[in-house]
Amino acid sequence: MDFLDDRRALLRAALLAPAGLSTVARTADLATEKGPGPGIAHALAERRAAQIANVRYDLSLDLTGEARANGTIAIRFDRVAGSGDLVLDFRGPDLSDLIVNDRPLSTQGRRDGHLTLPQALLRTGANRITARFATPVAASGAAIIRYRDDKDGGVYLYTLLVPSDANLLFPCFDQPDLKARFRWTLTAPAGWTVIANGPLAERSAAGTATRWRFAETEPISTYLAAFAAGPWTHWTSAPAGDRPISLYARASRRAEVDAEAQIATNRAAVRWLADWFAIPYPFAKLDLVLAPAFPFGGMEHVGAVFYNEDRFVFREPPTLPQRVNRDATIYHEISHQWFGDDVTMRWFDDLWLKEGFSTYMAARIQAELQPDSNAWTTFLLSTKTPAYRADATSGTQALWQPLDNLDAAKSNYGPIVYNKAPAVIKQLAFLVGEDGFRRGLHDFLHDHAYGNATWQDLLGAIGRASGVDLGAFGRQYMLRAGLPRIDTRLRPAGDRIGTLALVQRPARALPGDPGGAWPMKVRVRLGYHDRDDVVLETTFDGATATLADAAGLPMPDYVWANDGDQGYGLFLPDARTIAWIVARVGTVTDPLLRALLWSGLWDSVRDLRVAPDRYVAVLLDHLPGERDEQISRTILARGATALDLYLPDAKAEALRPRWEAALLARIDDPQLGYGLRKDALDRLVATARTPLALGRLRELLAGRAMLAGAAIRQPTRWAIVRRLIAVGAPDAAALFAAEQRRDTSSEAVKDAFVARAATPDRSVKAAYFTRYFDDATLNEAWASESLGAFNEIGQAALTLPFLRPALDRLEWIRQNRRIFFLPAWIEAFVAGQRDAAALAVVDGFLKAQPALPIDIRRKLLTARDELALTVRIRQAGL
Repeated sequence: MDFLDDRRALLRAALLAPAGLSTVARTADLATEKGPGPGIAHALAERRAAQIANVRYDLSLDLTGEARANGTIAIRFDRVAGSGDLVLDFRGPDLSDLIVNDRPLSTQGRRDGHLTLPQALLRTGANRITARFATPVAASGAAIIRYRDDKDGGVYLYTLLVPSDANLLFPCFDQPDLKARFRWTLTAPAGWTVIANGPLAERSAAGTATRWRFAETEPISTYLAAFAAGPWTHWTSAPAGDRPISLYARASRRAEVDAEAQIATNRAAVRWLADWFAIPYPFAKLDLVLAPAFPFGGMEHVGAVFYNEDRFVFREPPTLPQRVNRDATIYHEISHQWFGDDVTMRWFDDLWLKEGFSTYMAARIQAELQPDSNAWTTFLLSTKTPAYRADATSGTQALWQPLDNLDAAKSNYGPIVYNKAPAVIKQLAFLVGEDGFRRGLHDFLHDHAYGNATWQDLLGAIGRASGVDLGAFGRQYMLRAGLPRIDTRLRPAGDRIGTLALVQRPARALPGDPGGAWPMKVRVRLGYHDRDDVVLETTFDGATATLADAAGLPMPDYVWANDGDQGYGLFLPDARTIAWIVARVGTVTDPLLRALLWSGLWDSVRDLRVAPDRYVAVLLDHLPGERDEQISRTILARGATALDLYLPDAKAEALRPRWEAALLARIDDPQLGYGLRKDALDRLVATARTPLALGRLRELLAGRAMLAGAAIRQPTRWAIVRRLIAVGAPDAAALFAAEQRRDTSSEAVKDAFVARAATPDRSVKAAYFTRYFDDATLNEAWASESLGAFNEIGQAALTLPFLRPALDRLEWIRQNRRIFFLPAWIEAFVAGQRDAAALAVVDGFLKAQPALPIDIRRKLLTARDELALTVRIRQAGL
């Protein structure tokens, strides 16, 4: 039995032997003399976890105010005998009328978001605390986000507490391993609908408002507590014998929501996961909310999953990647109901445990439920590729990330957690085998239900079920930063293979790297044009994997060392394989293999072994035959990177006429499906420079040109306006004004805000930069979406003076913005540059800031190394 997981057993033991926790008591009392300090320190969390259990929150909030919500709370918990003072967390503006076990306690001692409850007021066993409090309501920077619909004036509220804002919303013990049962009572204006974690128990009049009471939840972590309130419209699906699922959206967008399809996708995910894990859906109900201006793709709140409205409501016919990405988000958030909500990491140092598994399971669900989606191709292009990019930089870190304070947890989110973790899990499943992997996951979820666990618990369960020793796997993948580079060593013996081996080494030398080889099992494909390919399986023995069975086989046309994409690492093709890819990649019929070979060629560009203009030429040679929407989208995006970033201007301009002609031909090809043609148009809009291409954009705006026989819709219209603004077209201002008059949709104001950020004028840029920090009414999602337009790569010289001020605000952003804003900010401002002058600015900032928090430094180093690579490629003269 784990000491912290079974809190009832802990409490019983402590009641019988109170002296056993005297050390905890002494430590607690000593800590409170100094105060716990800002945030939630890990030491504080560990101490509290040994002090209390069986927590319950009865929360009542009045949502009828505009700038704040007033509330009351009753907290019940069991306390271990002799465990000392207890720290309560609350950062909200007002806390009053605090009663501890029927005795009042002054709140004047509250500081740094904490109030110490003295042991003299606490009891062994059951305790009860009540208080009044207030919490802010705002467009950004508050636990309750307020959104006003520009179309109908409707006001919508929703919470977002992850990872450490529960204590901004209400007084609590804010740490993931002090799970609690929640009972919400929410008073809202008449005509509103309220959704919360538990099922609705009662609705009644409260003067001119309405009071909504919800049933008590199962034990959940504080960051998963949630509600949404507003004049929502909704749909409910309740098949016989199955649980009802309701979807809520803004009333003004009802006609745009494909509610039946979204509910069906969520329901299918619940059924699949319950069957695959052999564990039923663990909570009482499931509601879905399309939250406007939501800063994440989705959030897995128990009983009330929030999705990003903008990504889930298609304002124009969606392409396959858009549909696949939306479904993948659903599968990810529903997977969290088991991995993250039911079984939660003990502390946010194991964040990868929930995020990595949910992304990996999403791919498995998609591969089985939507076989035509080519889910593992998506996994390679959208999940693994960003992982490789980040993990090869000096800003990388291990999957398990030490975390001293919950306040810094938001900086642990990023490509290592979201992208590397699921990629490593895929290798883990392949290494141990399907049967042992699946039984291990079942045991893990069963044994830790409604509790907390660590990565050691997970690997232990899988190791026991599979019979595979995973000690080295944990050390090399969970505790070690970076990734291996795998090179192919093929030596001929006449026209036969003499020897074939794979050799791994770190992709980058990192300070403090413990060294050693990454355990890995892969499949190696020997490709032939005149006979069937041969696929051989091999496992690394140290740094080398020798394929003895390859000796004596005919020399292949090419070798791909990661067939099926089971391995994790940079698999670099040898010269023989590069030559074959250049000539024949378009002839490969398997989408995943073709995507892997295209990725190998692109990695060779980034390895300075293939010139970027050579890549663009190969792309344009094979593009007419490419029919896979996801591959087409990826290779075109990489081609645009080669043109806009990697190539010197003279070489890029020489290629642009052919590039734009190829895109126009694809847009106009009636033999291609809508998705392929739309992707080509999107790429043309993003890169148009010549009069020919810009002229086509104007024709599309004017309705004189069509896409697949239909006029373009509003999102594409705004993208074109933004492009014309960015290149300084003389008619851009007039077209912008005309589009503002034309667009009467609920998204018009946001789209105009984003487009105008691309204006090539220093005063406009300065005004936006000021608003990012000083305008409290500016929604964070709008600001984030505008960063790319602000930092248009063609305006690098104009935006360079803003780079240092942008870096100077990083610590403020980490403190005052949501999880994903900081990396988006860094990526936009650093990736919006491409020369040595900008690199010098970043390096100068890093040198001048030796005390920069390590989490911020890592994110900046990741972007800095990408910029340095861009500079090296541009200067290489390949």
